[in-house]
Amino acid sequence: MPIKIDNQLPAHHSLELENIFVMTEDRAVKQDIRPLKIIILNLMPTKIETETQLLRLLSNSPLQLEIDLLQVKSHISKNVSREHMLKFYKTYDDVKDEKFDGMIVTGAPVEMMDFEEVDYWDELCKIFDWAKTNVYSTFNICWGAQAALYYNYGIPKHLLPEKVFGVFRHQPLDLYHPLLRGFSDVFYVPHSRHTENRKEDIIRVKDLQILSYSEEAGVHLVSDMACRNFYCSGHCEYDSDTLAREYFRDLKKGLDIKMPHNYFPDNDIKKTPVDTWRGAASLLFQNWLNYFVYQKTPYDIADIK
Repeated sequence: MPIKIDNQLPAHHSLELENIFVMTEDRAVKQDIRPLKIIILNLMPTKIETETQLLRLLSNSPLQLEIDLLQVKSHISKNVSREHMLKFYKTYDDVKDEKFDGMIVTGAPVEMMDFEEVDYWDELCKIFDWAKTNVYSTFNICWGAQAALYYNYGIPKHLLPEKVFGVFRHQPLDLYHPLLRGFSDVFYVPHSRHTENRKEDIIRVKDLQILSYSEEAGVHLVSDMACRNFYCSGHCEYDSDTLAREYFRDLKKGLDIKMPHNYFPDNDIKKTPVDTWRGAASLLFQNWLNYFVYQKTPYDIADIK
């Protein structure tokens, strides 16, 4: 996919090195097509890493995308420069009068807090409310999915007795659903979380369908019945070494953390982890963009409602 992003965004150089087609603005304006407008609400502390991971997944399609990055202004990010945020990120006030074909909401390291205790909760609720009429389809990840399910349906998150950490086996529950088209009977997804949304809470909501499930990690993909909003408990966007870096970081801090499940070959931390989820991750985002953004959104973006 030709992704239209700022030439100076750090992800631009990384993606070009991977032979991913990143389109300059000059070239994009010469193409006689309407690009899909995608906005990414990045709540992760590792802003640049998350930008690159998501843009890599969004690239695997022939569609042209125009990407905007969104931040919450009620929270100051401590892990990236202020210059980066000012240069590449917009706020709600900047985009509140715009329409977008799709929005991705990332996870955030606040899952141990009650939703209302998060310092940007009110602003996030405003963005969720705005998205109902200004975004055609949303894809919510990990804590972003938990927050959206709570905001939209009052579904609680529950503290787990032990962190779900590693790469887990999943099964599609509806292989005929377009979001899962082309998926194998078994696929793998990384998880890193202390909380979960429970199956019994979700099935009580008639507007929701569970699309995939893991016996070890629980509910994975959820869709509303209109297929405009999707909720994903895992981190399929993770690089092959993301869990390793998290594991070694926490060990260095002296935290009580177990080795990631099904991750290091032979459970040997000296061996390089093997990526077993890249294909499913790429297919998931490709299906979302194709079936639920490109084919469903109005040609005139102003008609989104």
